[in-house]
Amino acid sequence: MKFETPAGINPIDRLKVVGKPTDRIDGPLKTTGTAPYANDWHDPEVKLAHGYVVGAGIAMGRIVSVDTSRAEAASGVLAVVTAANAGKLDKGEFYVARALAGPDIDHYHQAVAVVVAETFEQARAAAALIKVDAVATDGAFDLSAAKDTAPVPKPGQFGGPTETHVGDFEGAFASAPFQLDAAYTTPDQTHAMMEPHATVASWEGDRLTVWTSIQQMNWGVRDLARTLGIPKDRVRMISPYIGGSFGGKGTILSDAVLASLGARASGRPVKVALPRPLMANNLTHRPATIQRVRIGATKDGRITAIGHESWSGNLAGGRPESAVLPTRLLYAGANRMTRLRLAHLDLPEGSAMRAPGEAPGMMALEVAMDEMAEKLGIDPVAFRILNDTQVDPEKPERAFSQRQLVECLRQGAERFGWDRRVAKPGQVRDGRWLVGMGMASAIRGAPVTKSAARVRLDARGVVTVESDMTDIGTGTYTIIAQTAAEMMGLPLDRVVVRLGDSSFPESSGSGGQWGAASSTAGVYAACMRLREAVSQRLGINSADAVFEDGLVRSGNREVALAEAAKAGSIVAEDAMEFGDLTKRFAIQTFGAHFVEVGVDVDTAEIRVRRMLAVCAAGRILNPKAARSQIIGGMTMGVGAALMEELAVDTKRGFFANHDLAGYEVPVHADIPHLDAVFLDEVDAAATPLKAKGVGELGISGAAAAVANAIHNATGVRVRDYPITLDKLLERMPDAA
Repeated sequence: MKFETPAGINPIDRLKVVGKPTDRIDGPLKTTGTAPYANDWHDPEVKLAHGYVVGAGIAMGRIVSVDTSRAEAASGVLAVVTAANAGKLDKGEFYVARALAGPDIDHYHQAVAVVVAETFEQARAAAALIKVDAVATDGAFDLSAAKDTAPVPKPGQFGGPTETHVGDFEGAFASAPFQLDAAYTTPDQTHAMMEPHATVASWEGDRLTVWTSIQQMNWGVRDLARTLGIPKDRVRMISPYIGGSFGGKGTILSDAVLASLGARASGRPVKVALPRPLMANNLTHRPATIQRVRIGATKDGRITAIGHESWSGNLAGGRPESAVLPTRLLYAGANRMTRLRLAHLDLPEGSAMRAPGEAPGMMALEVAMDEMAEKLGIDPVAFRILNDTQVDPEKPERAFSQRQLVECLRQGAERFGWDRRVAKPGQVRDGRWLVGMGMASAIRGAPVTKSAARVRLDARGVVTVESDMTDIGTGTYTIIAQTAAEMMGLPLDRVVVRLGDSSFPESSGSGGQWGAASSTAGVYAACMRLREAVSQRLGINSADAVFEDGLVRSGNREVALAEAAKAGSIVAEDAMEFGDLTKRFAIQTFGAHFVEVGVDVDTAEIRVRRMLAVCAAGRILNPKAARSQIIGGMTMGVGAALMEELAVDTKRGFFANHDLAGYEVPVHADIPHLDAVFLDEVDAAATPLKAKGVGELGISGAAAAVANAIHNATGVRVRDYPITLDKLLERMPDAA
């Protein structure tokens, strides 16, 4: 099925199941510990071996030799795999770092060996016996030192243009009565998901099956087959449950490759789970940025010039952090410029992390907007409303399909009590706490991509949905079940959903905020095919058929849906393919964040007291699951604002705080009650369900809102994230 024109009235619009705040159907499995994650895979008939990864102890250099003799002789060891005996290895299309070093070492903790043994403890003990002789060479590890010579990213390293220009930015900025020119930095961050990267690999002849934790099943099969040099049809990937990802499990990484190599070398199924201290440097991360934002405006607050430049670093061939994306779309302004630069760094690979581009970009842009509003003496909410636009400011011929940013701002301000905010910083006290309010806009793209599904109606009247779509903790099982139930006129308990198996039809996968909208559209297409097949089996006109309450009605005729499958199950399969509506419309999600913080007058301790997000993101398929996604993003925004930072050892070239003791993330004590509200919206240009994703909207702008609240509380403006106590203490107002 093709989606080429905006959606009209269709079966989803009945909203008997879709749009309801439904409990997650996988909830009981998650809460009872019976959901089988990758590291839980176990077959009592199979004797499973265990792999332990040895990471490089230098950041840049060349392996001279790897002595595995003592490890191979150790108790329980079945095989030791290094580049010397692994065979020819390639790498996948998405990531640029190799899963196994040799002879060159590309970054610290890049795998140099995997030890396979009967038990995990034996593998770990034997790994300590391996002696790696390597010669270190100089590398580049400091973004600030590489900034001035960073080139324009090469074509293909970024999904859009690396520079954009509209009008005369430099001239308009120079002549603007009010100007802001400020630099901001965001640090390297790690995904810190609860479930580590883990894979169980098993060979049967030349066929490989992997039980792994991965977001994009289609990418994973493609990349694992390419890496190992085998045909795609010889690889089966299974990933029914994923314990968090945030972009860190887009496709296969070292655990999947090394488990596969270990299984081939030992002749046994092998499990590899990366220990937490290895993950920060062995895997991908969100790269640091240095950003410069310039805004020029008239006395009455209208933006006449807006420019945003961003520098990030990566391994050779890696992607830039596209921090300028939100500036291209969020505010009006006749004269515009955005520019990306990408330095070569020999740190572990930088790649996607929740809302890549928007999350770090808005940490700069939305603070700059507040700083400009302060210069102008205009309320920050009013300043943003004044510079709203209903068309793409870089392509004015392209209107937004839906854009309720102003309504998000106004409703958020009213709900939060923004009118009680004191504009002059440092004026509100609550005992020992200085109290401030801050806000920020939110924007995140709403992409869609081809997605397929298979649906089966059986004689019990049960519909089973199969798709290789994954659920990374976002509630995909439930929204897919809701979609199928709505389309086939069934209650939710008459729908079974099977996901995360590459033998099922190829879906969009999870990531980029496209998963919910794309995968449910694929289920919609398959269900439309099933409705036609059911109608044909029952001898009725599918155009007139109404599927409702477990029945099929046409004219005066009414038949139980199950009757259609009495002679045998009916199976239908289809994919939703999307046309060029994204060229005709700018399709985005929008929101507004509001935050209140307290800052201790003596210690500069920061406490978030309350937060609100008001969001407009098309039809909300499951408000309960969507709210969970938004408050999860808000929580990550607090982490980005106040604590998350991979500390770079710029001499030795690695992230020093590579565990959850040194890399701090928000815990329950850091997060108050969060409120998330959705505006009533449908977006007919988005999908047949008129829905868009929300998984990354919640983090976009959240950190900036916290930063702006801290400034309102203290009068101290910190432009280098995270905002830690040391950056506030010396500049705090007199406690007396």
